[in-house]
Amino acid sequence: MCTGKCSRFIAVALYPLAVISIICNIVLFFPGGDIKYANDGHITEEVKYMGGLVGGGVMVLLPALYIHLTGKEGCCGNRCGMFLSIAFAALGVAGAVYSLIVAALGLQNGPLCKTIVFWNTPFKNEPSYLTDSSKWIVCTEPKDIVQFNIGLFATLLATSCLQIILCAIQMINGLFGCLCGACVDKGPL
Repeated sequence: MCTGKCSRFIAVALYPLAVISIICNIVLFFPGGDIKYANDGHITEEVKYMGGLVGGGVMVLLPALYIHLTGKEGCCGNRCGMFLSIAFAALGVAGAVYSLIVAALGLQNGPLCKTIVFWNTPFKNEPSYLTDSSKWIVCTEPKDIVQFNIGLFATLLATSCLQIILCAIQMINGLFGCLCGACVDKGPL
């Protein structure tokens, strides 16, 4: 596969991953599908860092758009364009790493929830809550907040890992494209 086609393949794979990250982050603001928790400020701290929206979303979507253009024939499908795709892919790696760190912290610290009377993070510094579902009953409100947070932060974690891999591959692909050319189809002579 030539570097131009590889760029298009990587960009097309990054688009849905960026959209998934954005959606997960937005949904995390509304536990149980209710806006009252966001209005009252009862949102898990890591959600406010917007790792999925900014990191895995915008910071990956912009490079994906440019990387897609490097695979097409025209002004961006040249050696200089492939060189710039390395920088854009590095931006994508940085965004995905940010999303990965925020998601990992969200899983490590657990959700903000109401425990009998007070709102706190009862699972902070207690990673065993991820595998021991009997501890989840500590959270009385919002309903099923532990499963909600685990599911969405785990999805963010997985998508950011894939984004890191794809952007790193594009950095290598961009280097080859810069050194050898993008090899876009120039048609018959």
